[in-house]
Amino acid sequence: FSLNRLKLDRLQESSDTTKKFLFALEDGNLIESVLIPVKERLTACLSSQAGCSFSCGFCASGIAGFKRNLQVSEITGQLLEIDYRLKDSAVTNVVFMGTGEPLDNYDNVLKAIRIINAPEGLNIGARRITISTCGIIPGIKRFSTEGLQIELSVSLHAADEKTRDQLMPVNKKYCLKDLISACKDYAALTKRQVTFEYVLIKGINCSKEAADNLSRLLTGWECKVNLLVYNPIKEFSYQAPDAREVEFFVWLLRKRGIVVTLRKSRGKDIDGACGQL
Repeated sequence: FSLNRLKLDRLQESSDTTKKFLFALEDGNLIESVLIPVKERLTACLSSQAGCSFSCGFCASGIAGFKRNLQVSEITGQLLEIDYRLKDSAVTNVVFMGTGEPLDNYDNVLKAIRIINAPEGLNIGARRITISTCGIIPGIKRFSTEGLQIELSVSLHAADEKTRDQLMPVNKKYCLKDLISACKDYAALTKRQVTFEYVLIKGINCSKEAADNLSRLLTGWECKVNLLVYNPIKEFSYQAPDAREVEFFVWLLRKRGIVVTLRKSRGKDIDGACGQL
């Protein structure tokens, strides 16, 4: 592979300064990346696959199905083009939360991460790189042996098997009980905190019962929760909860001792927010 920029097909800028990049690959496939400026951080959200085979029920990435894995040069090429467009600054943080499942393209993603992290490569610190997964247990177990200080983020979105089956078909293969066990093992082995992503969807996963279930699941070990409010996708009928529901859910988790951050959606007006790529 070579360290070259990808071909930029279109660049959109949100009213909140988030930028979405549409890249045209040599075989005609298209992928998207997002640049999120927040205070002193410039975070690049990269894709790991063209399309996605996991079809989470609230995420646009799986609508067109899976096309193929991205090569190492196509992963690093996204970052190089974003950096090039920044001119006088550079990306400080990288998250693998774009289109695709990073742990389903394990070898290429890990090779790209090592290049991004290497001083002779793109020189971004390991703790400034996050890999996200919908819950691929063999990948989590393998990742725990890599000896990297990369952040691990797990898309949870429900704390009971029935609801997670509904939202995330992957749960039928790697069930919630086994996923949490694998994450606990990961935290114990690596001595690193696991972050759980949880999108709040009205009438589905943000009730008092849902908060109770989530608290029971995560109490007593090294983890935290990033809450996000559902971003609208025209192909799905889900809705976002109102502000009072969100505040109550956050309050319940904190009351039970769960470390929680409520994330603000960025790039929603250009379909660049979580779940919209």
